[in-house]
Amino acid sequence: MINRLISNTIKQRFFRGKAIIVVGPRQVGKTTLLKMLATDYNSKVLVWNCDEPDVRRKLTDPTSTMLGAETAGYDIVFIDEAQRIQNIGITLKLLIDNYPEKQVVVTGSSAIELSNSINEPLTGRKYEYVLFPFSAEELILENSMQEERRLLERRLIYGSYPEVVNLPGEERETLTSLVSSYLYKDIFSFQDVRKPEIIEQLLQALALQVGSEVSFNELGRLLGLNSITVQRYIDLLEKSYVVFHLRSFSRNVRSELKKSRKIYFYDNGVRNALIGDYKPLALRTDTGALWENYIISERMKHNAYTNFYGKSYFWRTQQQQEVDYIEDYDGVLHAYEFKWSGTKQPRLTDTFAKNYPDHTFTVVNPDNYQDFVKGI
Repeated sequence: MINRLISNTIKQRFFRGKAIIVVGPRQVGKTTLLKMLATDYNSKVLVWNCDEPDVRRKLTDPTSTMLGAETAGYDIVFIDEAQRIQNIGITLKLLIDNYPEKQVVVTGSSAIELSNSINEPLTGRKYEYVLFPFSAEELILENSMQEERRLLERRLIYGSYPEVVNLPGEERETLTSLVSSYLYKDIFSFQDVRKPEIIEQLLQALALQVGSEVSFNELGRLLGLNSITVQRYIDLLEKSYVVFHLRSFSRNVRSELKKSRKIYFYDNGVRNALIGDYKPLALRTDTGALWENYIISERMKHNAYTNFYGKSYFWRTQQQQEVDYIEDYDGVLHAYEFKWSGTKQPRLTDTFAKNYPDHTFTVVNPDNYQDFVKGI
């Protein structure tokens, strides 16, 4: 069992009279995390798995009296895959309002459906967290800095999903199973996604554009869709925690790109599985893009787990001057350049430095990346 960074934060919220909601992509260990948390308490735990038909019937439109009878004698109530319950938000509200001494903990793989169901009924009654694939920080704490440095190329190619990490030698089989619509299948039953194959084609196109600016119009022409539909599908993929975006930073310089965006994958292995490319780095032409995706996704995990309050961007001008990544907080722009290899030391472009004098600049490479992903 690899300890998850978010576990201590969640434990500090136990027994405060609010539900704890844990969402995130499929197969990242949400159920395992909650079972581990339960062992830390000398409490009786009730587990409802909503994949079971009888559980779904029980939790659909129950009365508070029935919920009291079902949970009698239990201190903690786990509801797994809660998005499968119709009107789950009302059920949770009844539990929390009538039995505040019990800790209700809820997981859901479909943040789309779950959020829609619980947001209004649970206003002021919940703590919500996202669990991602293993972070570099978690793996460093488990394996040591030295060991993770040795495994860095493997992480760039196969990613950090728990099953991938825990079953070395079976990475390709695991990732193939994961991306064969399982990872994002919730999208197919949500809203109006009539052609599931379009989602996979869109993801493949995004995988080939990692590190580059993305145009909804160009993607639409490629896939035979209008730009509004492309934008909606990408929004659904973000809500399913498959991809995330960075917007371009713009404040002072006329030639800055003001409405551009880049899209990254939360896991390198998923990205490589979508295009069927597991070649070693020495044989690849996209190593720089893999490094950029990996290091930014790891920073996103760290920021999510530590309640980072700043904003994240990239920066580029029409003349192709660029900064890979920027964090804006405390009145300072913290600029980063990501460099996998090479003897030439990157420097910050003069245009950025002169227009934004309140800045820091750091080059992140394989020798110092561990400080970056740990927020040091």
